[in-house]
Amino acid sequence: MALQEIKLKTAESEKITINLGPIDLGQIDLLVQEGFYSNRTDLIRTAIRNQLNQHAEVVKQTVARKSLVLGMQHYSRADLEAIQAAGQRLQIQVLGLASIASDVSVELALATIESIFVLGSLHASAVLKTALAPRIH
Repeated sequence: MALQEIKLKTAESEKITINLGPIDLGQIDLLVQEGFYSNRTDLIRTAIRNQLNQHAEVVKQTVARKSLVLGMQHYSRADLEAIQAAGQRLQIQVLGLASIASDVSVELALATIESIFVLGSLHASAVLKTALAPRIH
């Protein structure tokens, strides 16, 4: 995966679906109508960011305690080949985005990746995700 392709993927966002009761939804619509937010999504993103900021210290401590990579971690074919040559195996632990290059073979991934724990998003080919499924926690 080219660096430019990775940059484009980091700009993407994951779509989530939430269910709200009619009163909550009505209050959101009222705040949008009154100009506090440009749309429902703007309010929801702002509310989520505010909650994440409120709990930032807990996140920071947990990331350190669990030895998680915070942000984006990309594994290229060359990275995995070097790990294989060194006789090592990876325990991928990421809070954010973990990605495995599209040119990584199933055999190389199985030989080098012991486990995957991602809080956020894992970008890899469907074939790799299927092969690594028992190792994804």
